[in-house]
Amino acid sequence: MFCVDLLYEIKEHADCARKQGTKIDEDTIKTFIEKYHSILIKGFEDNPPPEISKDDEVKRGRQAQSKAKNLLDRLAKYEKEILRFAMDLRVPFSNNQAERDLRMITIQQKISGNFRKQYGTDVFCRIRGYISTLIKNKMPVISLLHAAIEDVPP
Repeated sequence: MFCVDLLYEIKEHADCARKQGTKIDEDTIKTFIEKYHSILIKGFEDNPPPEISKDDEVKRGRQAQSKAKNLLDRLAKYEKEILRFAMDLRVPFSNNQAERDLRMITIQQKISGNFRKQYGTDVFCRIRGYISTLIKNKMPVISLLHAAIEDVPP
């Protein structure tokens, strides 16, 4: 089993628990953590750190590792954060929504070149934040923007 397969399996359990309004039981979480550790151990066995040769001893700095080894190091270091969505069901599986919210700023910068002053950036971000909050709360955007302009926000 690959790590990505395990994460999607945990996501399915978390989604089911969210729908039922319960938590994933502790035994299941322990099983998932044990599977996660076994996958990491297998990964570290398959991707050992590079051997240091005599030529490399003279060079300064850290020795370069493979991309797979770097990923394994991050998966081990940030295990708690990676698996947080299973233990705390308020945490989403991905950060796609945050990336979508930031995408509007980059689109605005591409269209107009950049914001001319800090004030324009602040105004744009406040409006986008307000719209994003309305969408997340499943509220009507146009009518509530009109209400906010008339100084009667919800």
